[in-house]
Amino acid sequence: MMRGLGKFQVIFLMVIGVVLGWGTSVSAQAAANDIGYSVAAKLPKNQMNKKNSFFDLRMKSQQQEQLQVRVYNLTNQDIQVESAIHTAWTSENGAIEYVTPTKSYDASLRYKMSDISKIQGKKTLTIPAKGSKLVTANVKMPKTTFNGVILGGWYFKRVDSKVTGTVKGAGNMRNQYSYVIGMKYTMGKVPYPAMSLGKVSAGLDNAHRGVVANLRNTSAVIIPNLTTNTTITNRDGGSVVKHEKKENVQMAPNTTFKYTLRYGKTELKAGNYHLHMVAKNTDRSWTFDRDFTITKAQADKYNQATVENSGINIWLLVALGALGMLLLILLILLVIYLIRRKRRENDDKDED
Repeated sequence: MMRGLGKFQVIFLMVIGVVLGWGTSVSAQAAANDIGYSVAAKLPKNQMNKKNSFFDLRMKSQQQEQLQVRVYNLTNQDIQVESAIHTAWTSENGAIEYVTPTKSYDASLRYKMSDISKIQGKKTLTIPAKGSKLVTANVKMPKTTFNGVILGGWYFKRVDSKVTGTVKGAGNMRNQYSYVIGMKYTMGKVPYPAMSLGKVSAGLDNAHRGVVANLRNTSAVIIPNLTTNTTITNRDGGSVVKHEKKENVQMAPNTTFKYTLRYGKTELKAGNYHLHMVAKNTDRSWTFDRDFTITKAQADKYNQATVENSGINIWLLVALGALGMLLLILLILLVIYLIRRKRRENDDKDED
C-alpha cells in the first residue's frame, strides 16, 4: 500500500528550472537561460527531508510558521517580481498543477494552501540590480485533527519586462519564465489513498466533444503514476463506442481529475451508455462502473460546438478568402485605372 510520497513525487517536487515550472536556486542555470533572476527557499527546522529544496514540512495543529524565499536579481537593472501562493489541483491533462489556480475545488478538500499560507506585505517586489530580497509568508495551521498532506506552490513571475527564450524548431516563439517552489505540509498520520467516480456525462474539453468522467481523489495524499483503462459501451446494443487508455496520471490531494474521452470525428449520439474504468498504479487498483445517458439535446449541442464540426467554418473561410481576393483584384484594377486616367489627362494637357 502506498503512503506519503514515493520516489516519483520526491523527484517531481524537487526544484528544477523549467518554463512555467518548478524553480531553482542555481543562479548559473538561470543566467544561462536568460531568465534574469532566481529563487531559493530558506528551509526551516521542521523540514522533513533536508535534501529537498522545496518546503517539505511536518506541521501540527495551530502551528504558526514564517517561511522565506530569497529572490536574486542577476541583471544590471532593477526588476519587479510578482509572487503568489496557490493550492495544488489536478489539471484536465492528468498532471498536478501549481502555476495557475483553479476556479473550483473538490468537496473533500478541507484546507487550501492559499488560505493557511499568506504572503506578508506587497505581492510585487522591486529587486535591485545584482541584489536580492527576502519574501515572507505567514503560515497559520487551523485547530484540527487533520491527517494527511496539504499541497501547493509558491509562484514567482517577473513582471517588469518580457523575457524571451529560444525553442528549437519553434521559430519566433516567446516564452515566459517563472518559478514555483513546492509547499507540502504533512500533519498526523498520512491516510491510504481513496478514489471515487463522480459525474459522468457528455461535454467539451477545449472545444473537443466527448464524455467527461470526473475521477476524484478524496484522500489527503498524492496519488501518482495512475493508468486508467476506460471502455464506453452502448447499453441498448452492447457495442463498444469508445475505448481509451491513459498513462502517467498524477492526482493532487483532494482534487478531481476532469477526464474527457474525446470522440474526435465521431459524433455524440443520444442513447443509454455504460462506462467501465480501471484505475491503477503499482500500489492500488480501483474499478468503477457507471450508467449514463446522452440526450438528443446534449448530443446536438456538443456536436455543434465542437471544433471537429468544422465544415461550416471551412466553407466560411473559403468564402472569406475568395471575397478578400476579389476585393484585392478590384483594388488593383482601380489603382491601374486611376494611374492610366491620370496619364491620359497629362497627355491631353501636353497636346494643348
